[in-house]
Amino acid sequence: MLETLRNAWRVMDLRKKILFTFFIIIVFRIGSVIPVPFIDVAALRSSITDTGTANEFFSYLSILTGGGLEYGAIFAMSVTPYINASIILQLLTVAIPALERLSKEGEEGQKKIAQLTRYATVILGLIQGVAYFLYLKNSRLLSVSGLGMEILSGIVIVLCFTAGSALVMWLGEQIDSKGIGNGISILLFSGIISRAPQAANQMLAYWKLDKQFAVIGILVLFLAIIAFIVWMTNAERRIPVQYAKRVVGRKMYGGQNSHIPIKVNMSGVMPIIFASSILMLPTMILSFMSDKTSTWYKFLSLFSVRGVFYACIYFILIIGFAYFYVQIQYNPVEMANNLRKNSGAVPGIRPGKPTSDFIARILSRITLLGAVFLSFIAILPIIVGSVGGINISLGGTSVLILVGVALDTVQNLESQMMMRHYKGFLD
Repeated sequence: MLETLRNAWRVMDLRKKILFTFFIIIVFRIGSVIPVPFIDVAALRSSITDTGTANEFFSYLSILTGGGLEYGAIFAMSVTPYINASIILQLLTVAIPALERLSKEGEEGQKKIAQLTRYATVILGLIQGVAYFLYLKNSRLLSVSGLGMEILSGIVIVLCFTAGSALVMWLGEQIDSKGIGNGISILLFSGIISRAPQAANQMLAYWKLDKQFAVIGILVLFLAIIAFIVWMTNAERRIPVQYAKRVVGRKMYGGQNSHIPIKVNMSGVMPIIFASSILMLPTMILSFMSDKTSTWYKFLSLFSVRGVFYACIYFILIIGFAYFYVQIQYNPVEMANNLRKNSGAVPGIRPGKPTSDFIARILSRITLLGAVFLSFIAILPIIVGSVGGINISLGGTSVLILVGVALDTVQNLESQMMMRHYKGFLD
């Protein structure tokens, strides 16, 4: 990775793209610490950083936003509205035929879907901004009093959060067009990595509390998880494909042996995001409940991110969402038809339905393996945190995102350098 970055820095065009990406990240981090008017920042940080179950939802969002939520910053919503909008559009593409046709219309169709995603991002940013303002108001975290000032502060706060969501989306698109890697992923990566000093201080505090063995074990486990994630991310199952020979005029085409690569972790981190978003709804509801003796409060408290019940449901949901995400992304029948149209076949498998059934079986097995891998990575910090008494329950998701984005960015750099070193057929 370091060698790739060093080689990319020597190329003028890539160096400009890297510097532009760093500039956008700096702008994003500045916007994540500039507070919106009318918010009591000190009281807000104290409320969110509290270890109570009712605040675990906001603690989770604070990790994804790089601390912007704690400051009540302009970029408090960070990339979450865009991610949610993208997920909703992907699901609707399967359910709505018009969107499915758009997704198959090439570049023009993708542009229209991207435009719809922008509109959905602004709408979700507005909804989340209103919900966040109601939380601030009900928790008495506003620095104003009186009905008139509350209405004015509500308008200002909601508009600032909505504009911040739109601006973060625009910054991500600028990285896509002029920088390196996927813009939204890079911003999410920078937000999570900005929490590293706070995590280091937390480990130092545990070290001073005579938990040296637990801290060392967590660091070793952290490095082992990174190595395991890299290995599983690069792992793939290759389905062999043989193309028949055919003569067109005086030339012969085909006759090659190739393969269809299927990643073990095809769905990436999306199942974890789906599952954690659903399981954080009970804790979000808890943050608005004041009666701690009610039956509903006790039931929703079972969904604490450090509980056994949460870990079991989390494990099952990740596997379910992994299968769901692969089903909407890969169509075995279409893959089999494309092979037959190109005179290709899997050795030992008849074309048509037998090939699609064979690909479906391979996808099912690989999906199960990747889903179990994701579930294991997601709940391992919960188990270690419960045994060692250290709260790292949200660490698995963060590590997966960090490693995945880093690998994608390095691969992007390598592909761009390969294109620049390719001399072509005439040289």
